[in-house]
Amino acid sequence: MRRMTPALLGLLLAFPLALFAQQPPPPPEQDVVAAARKAREAKKNAQKAKFVFTNDNIPQSPGSGPSVAGPAAAPAEPSAKSAAEASPEEDRKKEEAEWRKKFAEARGKLATAEKELDILQRELNLNRQQYYSDPNKTLREEYTRGDVNKGKADIDAKKLEIAQLRAALAALEDDLRRAGGPPAWARP
Repeated sequence: MRRMTPALLGLLLAFPLALFAQQPPPPPEQDVVAAARKAREAKKNAQKAKFVFTNDNIPQSPGSGPSVAGPAAAPAEPSAKSAAEASPEEDRKKEEAEWRKKFAEARGKLATAEKELDILQRELNLNRQQYYSDPNKTLREEYTRGDVNKGKADIDAKKLEIAQLRAALAALEDDLRRAGGPPAWARP
């Protein structure tokens, strides 16, 4: 078996290092900085939009905008009849918004009360399993059960509040029916 001489071994190890040392890669920081500068210049040189369309500047009525197909529509003549028709329609929309707001508030109060009831029930369950490190407090709580009794009273009060909120929601539905509003206004 032939032995490798140290010179040959050094030459074999130096060859791959020489390949990598020929062209060092540019530092990544310079590439990122150059790309950012290019992007900034391109943004400055780009043409800005002349007009931006939004819901505010798009024509809403059929006769006010450009016609897509067919002849242009004749402008509508304002008359006393069309003005009278617009007023009840606007009143109806306002009335609907008011009813929907009332129902949303009632449902929000009910949902909040139900969440609070859930929290109170969880706290009661914890108090039933509570361990006190102070033996005096443990004996006092086992005798009086103050935390548990207070939790039960809070839960009963919250259940009563939820029942009242549900009754108020039902009464609000009856008021809507008596006012002649459609049942859809009561839905979320």
